[in-house]
Formats: sequence, C-alpha cells, structure tokens
Amino acid sequence: MSKDSTRSHAKFREKECLPFELVSDSGGICEAYGAWRTKKLYGREYEGIARISVLIDEHGVVARVFDPVKPAEHAEEVIRVLDAL
Repeated sequence: MSKDSTRSHAKFREKECLPFELVSDSGGICEAYGAWRTKKLYGREYEGIARISVLIDEHGVVARVFDPVKPAEHAEEVIRVLDAL
C-alpha cells in the first residue's frame, strides 16, 4: 500500500495556502473509512483507494459520506450539503 508522508502533505498545504490540515494515512484511516477496498479494472481485481470524501462536523461526527465521488461535480455537491447543514 502506497501512502503519502505527512511531510509531503505539509508542503502541499503550504504551497496551496490551504486553511486546514491534510491527513496522512499512517494510522489506517483508509481502512477505517472504507476507502481501501477491492477494485476492478479491465476484469482484474486489485486493492486500492476508492475515490470517496468524508465530511466530518466540528464535533468529529461523520456528517456525510460521498461515495463514489464524481470529480467534475464534487465541489458543488459538497457546497450544497454544507449549505443545508
């Protein structure tokens, strides 16, 4: 399983001026949220990361799981959900 380091996340966050922390999967977060799963491509099965997003509220409670994520529509979908909360 290939995982990014916290150092690469910190550099990306700084470069993009993001106002929030990026989480590294050093502790099995992908497995805990169901993002590490069996996938299929051209009939071949393999283990990999599913494209999902998890919206966690200010109390640390999962408010919404977006699964699967469609990149072209995702930002607008998240904004709609946030506006509804």
